[in-house]
Amino acid sequence: MAGNEVPFSDSLKTQGNMQQTLPLQNATKADVSDKQTLLAVLQFLKKNNLKGTEELLKREASIKDDDVRPPTSSQSETDVSHALAAYKSADDPSRFADYYTNLKTFIESCLDAHKVELSVILYPVFIHMYLEMVYNEHESYAISFFRRFSKEQEDFYQEDLQRLATVTKKEHMKGNELMESFKASKFVIKMSRDSYNHLKRYLQENKMKPLLTIIQEHLFIDVFDGVPRTKQQIDATSGGLMGESERDANKVKVFYGLLKEPDINMPLEEEDEAPEGDDKPKKKKPKKDPLMMKKSKNDPHAPAFNRIPLPEMKDQDKMEKITAYREALKRVKVNRENLPTICFYTVLNSYQGVTSIDMAEDSSLLSVGFADSTIRVFTTSSQKLRGMKTAGELDSIDRDADDVLERMMDDRTAADSKLLTGHSGPVYAARFSRDRKYLVSCSEDGTVRLWSLLTWTNLVCYKGHNHPVWDVEFSPYGHYFVSVGHDRTARLWATDHHVPIRIFSGHLSDMDCVKFHPNSNYIATGSNDRFIRLWDILNGNCVRIFSGHKGSVQTLCFSPDGRFLASSGVDSIVLLWDISTGGLMAQMKGHTDTVYSLCFSRDGGVLASGGLDNSVKLWDVVKVLQEVDTDADTSIPSSVHVNDSAGLLIGSWATKATPVLCIHFTRKNLMIASGPAALQEDKSPHKT
Repeated sequence: MAGNEVPFSDSLKTQGNMQQTLPLQNATKADVSDKQTLLAVLQFLKKNNLKGTEELLKREASIKDDDVRPPTSSQSETDVSHALAAYKSADDPSRFADYYTNLKTFIESCLDAHKVELSVILYPVFIHMYLEMVYNEHESYAISFFRRFSKEQEDFYQEDLQRLATVTKKEHMKGNELMESFKASKFVIKMSRDSYNHLKRYLQENKMKPLLTIIQEHLFIDVFDGVPRTKQQIDATSGGLMGESERDANKVKVFYGLLKEPDINMPLEEEDEAPEGDDKPKKKKPKKDPLMMKKSKNDPHAPAFNRIPLPEMKDQDKMEKITAYREALKRVKVNRENLPTICFYTVLNSYQGVTSIDMAEDSSLLSVGFADSTIRVFTTSSQKLRGMKTAGELDSIDRDADDVLERMMDDRTAADSKLLTGHSGPVYAARFSRDRKYLVSCSEDGTVRLWSLLTWTNLVCYKGHNHPVWDVEFSPYGHYFVSVGHDRTARLWATDHHVPIRIFSGHLSDMDCVKFHPNSNYIATGSNDRFIRLWDILNGNCVRIFSGHKGSVQTLCFSPDGRFLASSGVDSIVLLWDISTGGLMAQMKGHTDTVYSLCFSRDGGVLASGGLDNSVKLWDVVKVLQEVDTDADTSIPSSVHVNDSAGLLIGSWATKATPVLCIHFTRKNLMIASGPAALQEDKSPHKT
């Protein structure tokens, strides 16, 4: 290449398989820095008496004992932090504003097609220039730089910038969550090869070392072959704390199909009695329910039934499935022409503050969590809630009787609701098991509690999270449940273990919500870092990363067939994802405040949403699927079309003054929604 040009690395990422990098200049300085780093690490090992590791490193690096000076009291830690500092630089801080301005001017001079893609680079460059000035103690330059350019960044980054504005001194950087995220993770940008070549040529010709350093150390430019993306395509997938999701992150095969249902022979409902006479009614033979037979077929996209251990189906579970199948036979098809009937439960006089609402799968129970640490369970049917008889009374019961469970219940305790106490902080979620025998709850007190709905007592208190637990969810098959919280982890539990059996970590901020996949092999988590991750329970790996939200993700919902995932939250936008490819299919805009609840109809054709704008909205999922471009190459970002048509909205229904915290479709597709009556200025039923 020409003498003054800065060569790019030969091992560049092509078609998204490797990372694009820009090499640093001055190899001599790099060698000195590397040696200082090795010496600092050796001092650290010596201080902590890690002799084996120290000797091995000295031999491999050809370093003599004389080169390693004995560390003083705090010298080792200081040397390590300085040697490994991400922002150590000797660049003139007064030039950073000029570098940034010149980069902006260059981008503005490009063709419109390239301008849109290249402008995405401005935000991470701005962030890392600012942090570099702060780290090198150029406080006045940093503050001036921040005030000058921060307002030019995208609106959805302003909340992060407000938090970053408090970091003005080097000592402020230590322990700052946002700072640690930018330091430890690379900002991901997808860019077409033509746009990337324009940027490369500009940096080579102008020899901007600070920009070269930032791009190499802090950015991950995912270059793809194809035409540049439009602004609509970029906006649809940007907004995350660290940019977008990498394409390589969504290439693992996901078994999103449903598990094969066990064969259950069941009698159909009895027909009218035969007329009087000599003719005796014919005996009915057990028949297979046609709906069940349809579901029992092998799904090519489904995991093996024994991929993860699932509890054995009991006779009571089989009877429950028979009941569910019979109710499903009477299911009403819900679509644009046949809107569902909506039943709304309002929690009145909730002066203690409602923080969560959930409904059992069969729609017979409703749980409400309160800010005063209590949980109240309501019955939505004519059947009262009863507790068990005393121990002395239970001893006299015939245990071999067919109705032994009924005999164990005490009619004297029958009531429309039951109160559960045990938490010492606001209850942020309370979820039913599918068989309605258990309830699992989580709280600000950092614990997860398992409750018996037969004795109405707390069975187990699970301690593992070190901070508030924001959400918890039971597996569709029971036995397992998962919790997420402020410690940025999701923990998988089993009802017969008191410690988590799997921990999922990868989000850069609070995990705010969690949902089990219908086949129980995966969980999805939504975070304050504005990313959604899909985790494989078998090995704990993250198999999908979805980016596109502009605010914290507060609610998730899988479609009944397990193929799609809906999400929403603080940005008020409902997004629909294709799990098989990891691609965004549709943006549904209409809410004006945070969305806290999503639910698919039982046939999956309609998606319902509700939140703090006191409304329930229905979206046409069938229309989205009909308009999907099946010929598009999902590996090329510029070929993907995101449906954001206003015609996806089927209808909207407003409450008088009740935020919607729960939406549920019954087995017959009756829609149930619930929320607390608003009390004066208290408009935030969820965590702050």
